[in-house]
Amino acid sequence: MRKFGIIAVLSLLVTALAAVPALAEGTAVFDPTQAPQGTHVQTGTPSCSFADDGLTVVCSSYELAGVGNTNASASLVATYSATVTCTNKGGKTVPVKSTLQTAPTTTGSLSPENGRLLVPELDSGPVPTAAEFEAAATCPNPNWTKATDTTTIALVSSTYTLTFEGFTSPYITIIDP
Repeated sequence: MRKFGIIAVLSLLVTALAAVPALAEGTAVFDPTQAPQGTHVQTGTPSCSFADDGLTVVCSSYELAGVGNTNASASLVATYSATVTCTNKGGKTVPVKSTLQTAPTTTGSLSPENGRLLVPELDSGPVPTAAEFEAAATCPNPNWTKATDTTTIALVSSTYTLTFEGFTSPYITIIDP
């Protein structure tokens, strides 16, 4: 009976470890109603992954075909969190709830050539600064001093979209954790 329990625990551990890579990269979701009829991926794979620094998201380059003359744009919004503290003149420190900051980037308008649209690589750009986290934090009193614990800055999530002009929603969406 004990061997059965150990085997069951090991099986769950292997399953959990196998699932970890899936969290590191989101799956592209396509909505064919939000693109010109016949649009498909010609080369590459629309995907996003986390860079080694753990704070940058990098989305791959790819080419779509069958888009006709319809322009599109890709955007990436990364969301970051950090802990900000507030200190009064007497030295009392109060932790403020973790604040969220977004870092949006975009390709701008992309124009197709001969019915093909080359979508360039896109990364999340610069991580929000301590000053940006502090500006978003609220202390109990405006006379208190704000300070960001820069060791707590973390990438929380990211959303990548590719949207065609004239359509109301994205054709491609990739959401990471």
